[in-house]
Amino acid sequence: MEEHLESDLTLDPVKHTVALPSFTSYQKFVIAILALLNFTIILDFMIISPLGDLLMKKLVMSTSQFGSVVSAYAISAGVSGFLTAGFADKFDRKKLLLFFYSGFIIGTAVCGFADSYISLLIARIITGVFGGVVGSIGMAILTDAFTFHQRGRVMGFISMAFAGSQILGVPIGLVLANQWGWHSTFFMVAGLAFMIAITVVLKLQPLTSHLSMQRDKTPLQHLWHTIQKKDYRIGFYATAMLSMGGFMLMPFTSAFIVNNVGIPQANLPIIFFCTGISSIIIMPIIGRLSDKVDKFRLFAAGSTIAMVMILIYTHLTPVPIWIVIIINMILFMGIMSRMVPAQALNSAIPEMYDRGAYMSINSSLQQLAGGFAAMFAGLVVVQKTKTSPIEHFDWLGYVMVGIILLCLYLVYRMSQMVKRNERKVA
Repeated sequence: MEEHLESDLTLDPVKHTVALPSFTSYQKFVIAILALLNFTIILDFMIISPLGDLLMKKLVMSTSQFGSVVSAYAISAGVSGFLTAGFADKFDRKKLLLFFYSGFIIGTAVCGFADSYISLLIARIITGVFGGVVGSIGMAILTDAFTFHQRGRVMGFISMAFAGSQILGVPIGLVLANQWGWHSTFFMVAGLAFMIAITVVLKLQPLTSHLSMQRDKTPLQHLWHTIQKKDYRIGFYATAMLSMGGFMLMPFTSAFIVNNVGIPQANLPIIFFCTGISSIIIMPIIGRLSDKVDKFRLFAAGSTIAMVMILIYTHLTPVPIWIVIIINMILFMGIMSRMVPAQALNSAIPEMYDRGAYMSINSSLQQLAGGFAAMFAGLVVVQKTKTSPIEHFDWLGYVMVGIILLCLYLVYRMSQMVKRNERKVA
């Protein structure tokens, strides 16, 4: 277990409070580069849905074919995570990151050249195979470069990439698509990612400390030993439950707001923009809180807020847009108050020599669980016509509350494991 779980905390003699360890200039660079990597990966994933209408018309795709294009990324990313897990701790993390990020850039560029359903489907599979692993390598780098009591703040900043994609990425991508065609959106993402990759080549230091600690002779043996560890499996279960909760409402949120709540389609960007702005303010606060207070208590508080707001949200009737915006903001605050401390706790579970494999399996489970949750939601909700209300949306709310309660237990187990290992180090 990480040797500096507690030793990085100091006591401020003037204020009589715990002083959090500050970041070095290089650590600030690592935070920025990981946030930018996350931004491009999330934007590439999120931009598909807003482009759906254009893609279906231009490439003559049915709704089921478009669904296949969307799910192709998640499924290929999930499979890729498992296949690469055994190799993830066998190489310098910088080289591994550049390899998979280069594949992601190529896959995104190929999406821009696609001229048919089949070519776009293949391009999304390629993008998923490489892009789905980048996040797990980034988490391994984060864990290597930052102490346990810095990771909450780091996760808070890096998670702002989601807000950035909502506020900047998606609107800019849609403007480009309307002006120069949908191809230009993918070229924009690929171009930005290429510049980030050049910065990684020039500025990011090699990360090789884990190489001298390797005990397994083959990648398959390393994968098996990682899966076999009981403590690790608790982290895997928690990750899967967190992802299922997040993906269950997302695919049908826009349809529910338009058809059930009565908000015009043209006003949806306002809701997402306001949610994104609020998250930019909220995320650093949650990240800092995660390093100052007990992470499980913050997670429990966020879970309570999320459960209450989910039940309110899934039972909404026609209301003014400002009420929807406020509910969205509070709901997102609850969700992120869960994600940041849970991810920080999860980062403390694997040993250094297992981090790459552990994070790859985690990423794979995230993608697969999210895909399963979206498929489950599609089987539960019903819309009889394109303009009729979404039925059984409230059922998803009840299921999500059950998942959150189960996740509370799993994250509590994670928290106890981390504290137990802290006592061993002390």
